[in-house]
Amino acid sequence: MNIYVALLIGYSAALTALGLWIARRVRGPADFFVAGRKLTWPYIAATMLAANIGAGATVGATGLAYQEGVSAWFWNGSAGTGSLLLATLVGPRIWRLAADRGYLTVGDFLDDRYGRSVRVIITSLIWVGALFILASQLLLGAAVFSVVAGLPKWAGVLIGGAAMTGYFSAGGLLSSVGVSAVQLIVKFTGFAIAIPILMHAAGGMDAIAQNPALPATFLDPLFSTGANSGFTLLLLSGPNFIVSPGLIQKAYGAESTGAVRLGVGANAIALMIFAFLPVFLGLTARVLFPGIDERDLVLPTLLLHGLPVWLGALALAAVFSAEVGACEAILFMLSTSLSQDLYKRVVNPSATPAQVLTVARVAAFVGGISGMLLAIFVVGEIIAGLSVFYSIIGAALFVPVIGGLFVRGATTRDALAAIVAGMSVFLAVQYGTDHKGWFNPNLWGIVASAAGFFVSQLIGRMQAR
Repeated sequence: MNIYVALLIGYSAALTALGLWIARRVRGPADFFVAGRKLTWPYIAATMLAANIGAGATVGATGLAYQEGVSAWFWNGSAGTGSLLLATLVGPRIWRLAADRGYLTVGDFLDDRYGRSVRVIITSLIWVGALFILASQLLLGAAVFSVVAGLPKWAGVLIGGAAMTGYFSAGGLLSSVGVSAVQLIVKFTGFAIAIPILMHAAGGMDAIAQNPALPATFLDPLFSTGANSGFTLLLLSGPNFIVSPGLIQKAYGAESTGAVRLGVGANAIALMIFAFLPVFLGLTARVLFPGIDERDLVLPTLLLHGLPVWLGALALAAVFSAEVGACEAILFMLSTSLSQDLYKRVVNPSATPAQVLTVARVAAFVGGISGMLLAIFVVGEIIAGLSVFYSIIGAALFVPVIGGLFVRGATTRDALAAIVAGMSVFLAVQYGTDHKGWFNPNLWGIVASAAGFFVSQLIGRMQAR
């Protein structure tokens, strides 16, 4: 076992131990789901950032910058843009409803606004999408361990999966908040030290810009090759960060609307600043290591071979923190939706708080195992897995949530029409076109969802006359 593997396994064990220690304070579903609604804005910002700076934000964005250049800023920039809208428009409004009516999940809001059928349909779709995004995050751990020790994919997936499943299954959001603070320190310290050294090794930004081997489009901030790159990422991931169940449920844990605005807003600004870091890393890697074929291996290769051992270990720990932090956010979504939205509301409405908490913990464990299996046997690369989740959020959830919050007369039929139209058109464009030009499945999924919602509204008004 080399020093990198030993340090990463030790770090995983330390995070698990910290999360389990904090989990002793969990007394019921409210602690597990929303941390008792006692989180101040710095804690909201920390847990949001830990969730948002994951595999896509680090490994995926760096690999994209390696292939396409500075337009990869939009990978994290779109997350920041969506988070600003969550902080200013959606978050405070839905928090007030959650505090007044006792919501623990986004499904509680959907049930209250539209009824049980909408809740069950969207919860089921999100479960499928969330497993894919969990698998994509776990691939980050596999990429790190593949580069540093030559471990097979399954081994890297299991190491990262065991860490996040262990502590989150015990403590939920309460454990997540405590561990997030440690993860953020490691992430930002590692990248802040590593980037200047790597940029200097590549000759600085001027040398990178003048490198004749780089494509002419490399420094074009609006360059895009399709649905998963450049400014089109605003269509792919932007809506997700406005209505993502995992992020909204973290906002539920805030102590006030002010904590939501400040915490989510600080997270948004930090994401926009952080968005430049993987761009610099990808450009540097393209100059120092021009022959990397798999983009998920770009960042681990750069940190392992471009830095001194001690600094490379710290930077790899930062990357590994990104995986664990994002994975627990997804487990949060999986466990709370299954226990509260399906078990409590459909299977066993008379369930006691203790039973709901037990189901939430079991769901987190089962979700973690399922994500590991999906990562090992199905999902090929990080961005592919993320795309499935973002697509479902855009086509099925975005319009019902926004419509439910801002359209007073929205009905169950309107929400169902949005879901059916959005998913149908998304699937048609996804599998029936080449995705070039304006044939963006995520864009058309959202457009169709909005059209279905408002056509249903129009029909309802005509019938009421």
